[in-house]
Amino acid sequence: MTKVTTQEKSFRENVNLSFDLAAATLDIPEGLSYFIKGAVNVYQVRFPVRIHGRFESFIGWRAVHSNHKLPVKGGIRFSPMVTQDEVEALAALMSYKCALVNVPFGGSKGGLVVDPKLYETDIMERITRRFAYELIKKDLINPALNVPAPDMGTGQREMAWIADTYIQHRPTDINHLACVTGKPVSAGGIRGRVEATGRGAVFGLREFFRHAEDKKQARLEGTLEGKRIIVQGLGNVGYHAAKILQDEDGAKIIGIIEWDGGLYDSAGLNVDEVAEFKKVHGGVKGFRCEQFYDEGRALLEEECDILIPAAMEAVITLENAPRIQAKLIAEAANGPVTFDAETVLRKRGVCMIPDIYLNAGGVIVSYFEWIKNLSHIRFGRMTRRWEETQNELLIQALESNGHKIEGTLAAKLMVGPGEGELVLSGLDDSMREAFQHMREYFWRHENVESYRIAAMAIAIEKIANSYLEMGVYP
Repeated sequence: MTKVTTQEKSFRENVNLSFDLAAATLDIPEGLSYFIKGAVNVYQVRFPVRIHGRFESFIGWRAVHSNHKLPVKGGIRFSPMVTQDEVEALAALMSYKCALVNVPFGGSKGGLVVDPKLYETDIMERITRRFAYELIKKDLINPALNVPAPDMGTGQREMAWIADTYIQHRPTDINHLACVTGKPVSAGGIRGRVEATGRGAVFGLREFFRHAEDKKQARLEGTLEGKRIIVQGLGNVGYHAAKILQDEDGAKIIGIIEWDGGLYDSAGLNVDEVAEFKKVHGGVKGFRCEQFYDEGRALLEEECDILIPAAMEAVITLENAPRIQAKLIAEAANGPVTFDAETVLRKRGVCMIPDIYLNAGGVIVSYFEWIKNLSHIRFGRMTRRWEETQNELLIQALESNGHKIEGTLAAKLMVGPGEGELVLSGLDDSMREAFQHMREYFWRHENVESYRIAAMAIAIEKIANSYLEMGVYP
């Protein structure tokens, strides 16, 4: 019996293979295409930290993939599994993501080999601040050059520590708060940033369901209401995506996969109850449901309308791709489907919304936060009350002409948008516009076989044009 090889390529190889397919559909000079594909620079840092009387050594990276726009943008990941290959791949995805959704940033990414679960808060603060200092010294944290954000293993807390570290070393930089995004609102952050990636994924799915042709290729119809959804990863992205889809769109979350197993219930799971259980117990094992999967990965193969991988890369591989039964895969994480797995899925007729589009909500709202920090004013502060007054005058004018407006509706009309509402509006608009551009490219080009290749081609072309317009000629 011949043994079937299921050897997977590295994360960076997967990204580069998609790049090659997309670049082949474009008329870009070969040398320029080769340049765009690789990282501009990668900085490796090692440093010691004294912990409980002894020294521990840590290693980390900050990769800049493309500086066709400045600053470059990308999260900082804390994980014991971080590698330079992974950081470079994520930096590349950031370049393509920003270009696709019209955010004027280049792509970057950072990672530190550390398990935050093993250290007390004060120790993690010391480690984070030391890592930040090493990057600040090389201008790899700088509001004009390189702006990090949260990623796996980091959040608002770490971003506040990094911002404060930058301020200590660059106290005369008036734009110091813009050195990092994803901060708490009280420390210069913006409303809506925490749920931005999950909310952006929902906006992307809603836009997909507005187009009959696109739904047809996924063998779906109607709206998101009642659609059976399995979510892999109930972290920041997966939780907010699942909760919004359940509460606002009427979708049925039939499966939730976590590190210690998977929950399945054909009647639907209450996302908030699962999240609260996980918070108390550290995992989902023991939560009452119709069926518990000891091996959560197996739940990826359960029949559903939409599968949302929202945690790690490479969870759908050449090994399990033939058994995936979802009609639509919505990549809310970075790189959850490998290149070879996607080839198998595409042949089987499984539709996929790619990560460089669906995962872009975080960087879009990070862009808004960066603008807020540079302008030194909260969105809506100068216009909200004026808009409310204008709306009230409009209602009065209508009612003076005999058009009675019901009280509840009138009250809603008279509320001017605050920062949170403006952020949601901007995020929705950005996700809608990017999807429309991506789908139009996909349907117009016969040699483009997937949304991913369409999205990559759009991004590569924009980056190439930026370099050419700056005077970089092959």
